[in-house]
Amino acid sequence: MAFSVLRTTFVPRFHSQDAHSFPFPQNLATSEFKYKKVIAAKDDNASDEVRTLVKKVHKTKPNGQMRKDLNFSGEKPSTPILDTINYPVHMKNLSIQELDVLANELREEIVYTISKTGGHLSSSLGVAELTVALHHVFECPKDKIIWDVGHQAYPHKILTGRRSRMHTIRQTCGLAGFPKREESVYDAFGAGHSSTSISAGLGMAVARDLLGKDNHVISVIGDGSMTAGQAYEAMNNAGYLDTNLIIILNDNEQVSLPTATVDGPAPPVGALSKALTRLHSSRKFHQLREVAKGITKKIGEDAHEIAAKVDSYMRGISGGARACLFEELGLFYIGPVDGHNMEDLVHILKKVKAMPSLGPVLIHIITEKGKGYAPAEVAADKMHGVVKFDPMSGKQQKSKSSTQSYTKYFAESLIAEAERDDSIVAIHAAMGGGTGLNLFQKQFPDRCFDVGIAEQHAVTFAAGLASEGLKPFCAIYSSFLQRGYDQVAHDVDLQKLPVRFAIDRAGLVGADGPTHCGAFDTTFLACLPNMVVMAPSNETELMHMVATAAAIDDRPSCFRFPRGSGVGSILPPNNKGTPLEVGKGRILKEGSRVAILGYGTIVQSCIAAAELLQVLDISITVADARFCKPLDGDLIRRLAQEHEYLITVEEGSIGGFSSHVSHFLGLNGLLDGNLKWRAMILPDRYIDHGAQMDQIEAAGLDSKQIAATVVSLIGGERLDGIHILNI
Repeated sequence: MAFSVLRTTFVPRFHSQDAHSFPFPQNLATSEFKYKKVIAAKDDNASDEVRTLVKKVHKTKPNGQMRKDLNFSGEKPSTPILDTINYPVHMKNLSIQELDVLANELREEIVYTISKTGGHLSSSLGVAELTVALHHVFECPKDKIIWDVGHQAYPHKILTGRRSRMHTIRQTCGLAGFPKREESVYDAFGAGHSSTSISAGLGMAVARDLLGKDNHVISVIGDGSMTAGQAYEAMNNAGYLDTNLIIILNDNEQVSLPTATVDGPAPPVGALSKALTRLHSSRKFHQLREVAKGITKKIGEDAHEIAAKVDSYMRGISGGARACLFEELGLFYIGPVDGHNMEDLVHILKKVKAMPSLGPVLIHIITEKGKGYAPAEVAADKMHGVVKFDPMSGKQQKSKSSTQSYTKYFAESLIAEAERDDSIVAIHAAMGGGTGLNLFQKQFPDRCFDVGIAEQHAVTFAAGLASEGLKPFCAIYSSFLQRGYDQVAHDVDLQKLPVRFAIDRAGLVGADGPTHCGAFDTTFLACLPNMVVMAPSNETELMHMVATAAAIDDRPSCFRFPRGSGVGSILPPNNKGTPLEVGKGRILKEGSRVAILGYGTIVQSCIAAAELLQVLDISITVADARFCKPLDGDLIRRLAQEHEYLITVEEGSIGGFSSHVSHFLGLNGLLDGNLKWRAMILPDRYIDHGAQMDQIEAAGLDSKQIAATVVSLIGGERLDGIHILNI
């Protein structure tokens, strides 16, 4: 019976003075604590020595055995059990104690490896026991494990034949930072964006039933991902279909790094996060519920209404109104369970696996992000995403730049606008740090809204704000805005509501790869009739476009900017931009014969290409389009009429800026004469993760390739210049 699954007491929750919540199982021996000096990695890369209460690594286990000290010295750790594991099948005969040691060896291996490569650290440390338990109990790849987002999949990759390649993770031609179906048969479903695992898992479970298979499907989803509507849509459908599906809710009370505020970590927003701390399970209730299920099936449909009322009544008694949440959706709820207690995890998973017709079940486990690695446990962002770091202290080796990131320039400019205009408000979808709006929130806490991982809601929420006369800036990554496109079209553009979209991570994004690549925003936004679409060529232009968007109050607008640092352009006083004339570009360099029209920061590569071509005595005009919609028709007409060759360049997909230019050229008869036009865009394929410069080169959009396109277009004796330019 289901009630026998939980043979240990549930995890009580209490809050320490620093607002972090730590779970401890009642049936475990009291953990020893001591004050220990650690070095915490700060956002500004400065390390402060702090005294903090941390668990002793050398700790007594329930059976009296001593757990070994974890090795974070920077030297390759000794991992005798992990060394025997190439694939999950090699874990089947391990004892609970050996599985527990294996989880800690995984932590040592991950810290050792990621300290040399960078990557997502604390999410993987937090699920070491869960990953080991899952692969010990289930038969992968026959059984399907779907990792939501995939930040936490490093232990999974190590245990599924990829340990020897972990040193290549997120690098050019190396392992992907997220689960990827083409990479391994053990990666049941690709990820990178949040809240998709339950939907995918339910689809796999239904397919299994239709095909007559008998495998298990497990979706692992974090509490941060549970703030998105898609998770509830999937759970609602799962409850209706009543097929066997295991959902593991990994509750660590923190969304990813980008949600951190200036003052520290931010828990998942919304009522759900509060409800999760109150949920618990009643053995007697589950026993009664199972009996009632069997009785109603035998009696018939007339008994269902009575059984439903009894079911609801018993849930209210056993867990209060909030405990009914998942059960009301039709899921069998188990938990909360200590996600770091290997014995409990293995026992529960085995019991759930053995039940042939349980239907959809949700196992609520409590974990600590960064578990076992003190610098991650005490860091404000839990060391979610890191560059190379010192394993002993956790101090990150962040490269210094003479300029700030485009994200920070955007935030500072928006703050400057908001200081002068009280109607400006900001919205982000659980990405305060990633979008720079944590800085805005610090200064205007009542005018900044974190809506959770809910881009659809963010867009329509912004539309509502705009309808009442406020000036909302909705800051969302390019690839994440894809999730709210219907709301952009239907709720914003159709009604001409002046929502301003600040689109970060536009273009190629490096190590995060195709899941986060911002290739499509210009294409899907510039086709909307009322949208003003802009892209700055440098950080100064970005500040001007923030001011321009603030001034546009009769229709929606957007501006895109890339991941990375500015070019060192001269900033406007006090970071306050000046509104641009809408639909007007500019000439940056006057030349003859060849004109290069760039859109966005790739204009810098166009300028560099022009300088390369000076060696061949090819005179180049370089223009900055600024706007994709409305286009600067006068500028395009002038470039077309005064030059023999016109090249448009953008870091975006087909259907974007160049398509709009070609449409304009065709409608105005500018292609009917001698003009030769070429478009340079991202290729019509997904570009794998790697260094941004490697990606740009693979896309054919670096300065040398722009110059080579000019030379090949001119042809003749100029073709010999390709060798002179070392192209």
